[in-house]
Amino acid sequence: MLLYSAALIAGLILLVLSSDKFIEHAALVAEKLNVSPIIIGVTLVALGTSAPEMVVSAIAALDNAPGIAIGNVLGSNIANIGLVFGATLVLAAVPISGSLIKREIPLVLGITVLAGVLMADQALSILDGILLIAGFLVVLFVLLRNSKNMASELTEDLPEDDGGSVTRSIIIAVLGLAVLIGSSKLLVWGAVGIASALGVSDLVIGLTIVAIGTSLPELAASITSVRKGHHDIAIGNVLGSNIFNLATVLPLPALLAPSAIEATIMGRDFWWMFGFTALFALAVVGFAKTRKASIPRWFAVPLLGLYTGYLYLLAM
Repeated sequence: MLLYSAALIAGLILLVLSSDKFIEHAALVAEKLNVSPIIIGVTLVALGTSAPEMVVSAIAALDNAPGIAIGNVLGSNIANIGLVFGATLVLAAVPISGSLIKREIPLVLGITVLAGVLMADQALSILDGILLIAGFLVVLFVLLRNSKNMASELTEDLPEDDGGSVTRSIIIAVLGLAVLIGSSKLLVWGAVGIASALGVSDLVIGLTIVAIGTSLPELAASITSVRKGHHDIAIGNVLGSNIFNLATVLPLPALLAPSAIEATIMGRDFWWMFGFTALFALAVVGFAKTRKASIPRWFAVPLLGLYTGYLYLLAM
């Protein structure tokens, strides 16, 4: 048990660190090879919010641990709203931009419903994976079409040229990817071992420990943005991560290792994810109509309370 726990913790730490390095230097390689900034930006949006979940779910699916693969996605979406955004609100109220209501809110609700419909038969098939990827393309189309400033927004966060050679960036990117894959393998091995030792399903471990671990980058990014005064980034960070988790991460177990899914996923966990998503959407729409047009700090209480209740339900 101690060895499995150490493996899981080490895997999580290496996962976060290697993910940042891989994404940063992969972007630098693309920039130095004169790839279009808009293409790099779109790639960073997808990878930057969901890279840890992507690799963990892919490795888990290939290692015949679909509970971790799927639980990681649903659990991360729940944690992003209940834990990440709840913790962010503890620090400061978060203002709401009008574009969120017109663009991101419909997208996150739409992709959540699509995922639920596809999993309703308690299985993830190759066709389901293809349809989710199609949903991802629709998301990109809507984002790019409905925002005149999308190109500049996507390219604003591109890493600055470090002055190094293309070869150096390629080597660092490849090493980062290797560590990313290795740490995911270590994390999944530790998670499966803990689940076996505790006598619980790997789904529960995926929904809790693994999901919280892979949501740590979102937590760090949201808290950092609030402390720097960029409060509006916090909502976009959560919504973007949840959209891309369902549109780019969930298809991986469907495409790599299609299989039946546990009945509790649709009987319990999907509805918790949908409930958190709907509550978040209602909060954004409702508080946008108030005088301050922001989500107040007190809203952290129900979010963190509900998330604690969900964890208690899983523990019981």
